[in-house]
Amino acid sequence: MQIKVLGSAAGGGFPQWNCNCRNCQGVREGTLKASRRTQSSIAVSDNGKEWVLCNVSPDICHQLAASPELNKPEVLRGTGIGAIILTDSQIDHCAGLLNLREGCPHHVWCTPEVHDDLTTGFPVFTMLSHWNGGLIHHGITPHEAFTTSACTTIRFTAIPLLSNAPPYSQYRGKPLPGHNVALFIEDTASGRTLLYAPGLGEPDDALLGWMKKADCLLIDGTLWRDNELADTGVGRNTGKDMGHLALSEETGLAALLRTLPAKRKILIHINNTNPILDEDSAERHLLTQQGIEVSWDGMTIDL
Repeated sequence: MQIKVLGSAAGGGFPQWNCNCRNCQGVREGTLKASRRTQSSIAVSDNGKEWVLCNVSPDICHQLAASPELNKPEVLRGTGIGAIILTDSQIDHCAGLLNLREGCPHHVWCTPEVHDDLTTGFPVFTMLSHWNGGLIHHGITPHEAFTTSACTTIRFTAIPLLSNAPPYSQYRGKPLPGHNVALFIEDTASGRTLLYAPGLGEPDDALLGWMKKADCLLIDGTLWRDNELADTGVGRNTGKDMGHLALSEETGLAALLRTLPAKRKILIHINNTNPILDEDSAERHLLTQQGIEVSWDGMTIDL
């Protein structure tokens, strides 16, 4: 199984277009040892030719241009993307569907809650129905394994997460179990497994069970501190408000990852304010010492 990190940043990317925090200004000026990043999305394949796209960021066109393995040169119009799975209805994970309208119809797997958000508050399914059949919805039932029409040896299981619904959703602050899911991804040929969770507010016992089974964790690393936005002066929301578990708290994500047996532990969906983006920072060195990796755009993972 091949995993390609198309984008590794949280909403807004890195540097964020309107942000002059230390990190963003430093990467623009070249004074910070850091890589530019687009908004988070991954692609998964069992043969290197057909791909399942997991989340579709607003930067999808740039990501595809930087990923020749997802091209399909033998056809006049088309790519190697055979299926799309959405883990939530956050704008940074689904707005890129609008950029893929010339390639409709697309087969999209998501939970009923995500589909509801994307036909009401942010009606992408409705809008794209005017483009050659639009988006063909396939329902996901949490905890029930499914395969897509592409990469049939790869099996997916959606695991509900304790997080939040998008700001535009009528369920903001009162999310239902299907509003945010992790994906347990299994290569049935090799038995190797990945847990992909780009949005994680609080791990519960059910999720921990799946995390302990995974060979590789590709997981939410949005913030270093829960009150990071306020501390850097760029916002007021805490990580918990947004549905993200900070890395550094006493019961934070880094402490949890240290207890898990996965061979690789990799962070994705990293906010522009997070000090781990600075490769020379003490926070980055601490993660490295603990065997925790920080993903980058274009990173490949072979399982």
